[in-house]
Amino acid sequence: MKKTIVAATVALSAAGFLGVWLYEPDPLGSETVAVAAPAPPSRSTSDGGASEGAERTLDGSVESNRYGTVQVRLVISAEDRIAEVRLLQRPASGRGVAAIPVLQEETLTAQSADIDTVSGATATSESYVKSLQAALDAR
Repeated sequence: MKKTIVAATVALSAAGFLGVWLYEPDPLGSETVAVAAPAPPSRSTSDGGASEGAERTLDGSVESNRYGTVQVRLVISAEDRIAEVRLLQRPASGRGVAAIPVLQEETLTAQSADIDTVSGATATSESYVKSLQAALDAR
């Protein structure tokens, strides 16, 4: 009788452990929100719209991860500095939502895509940096 109880306990414990070990929760914030950004001011110049000394906007690539989609829009000042970082697409919920303002502030401080990821929101941070770098490369 004791052997049966011990065997059943071991088998159920192993099955429970295996279930916990293989469990993969649904990602938080898998819904993506498209953020309406105001249209950039139209500037017409003889060189096709890219005049020196004019503020301009640059859109980054659309980067998706299991928690949502991120797309960055940069506002570049007349002095060729990042004046503002807007999000055209961002996660709707989860840790990535709280990470976005931190990433935007880091971008403005660093004036580049060489910024740290936000702990707990690594996937969103990496997508943000890829989109940001794509916008900077279009400079």
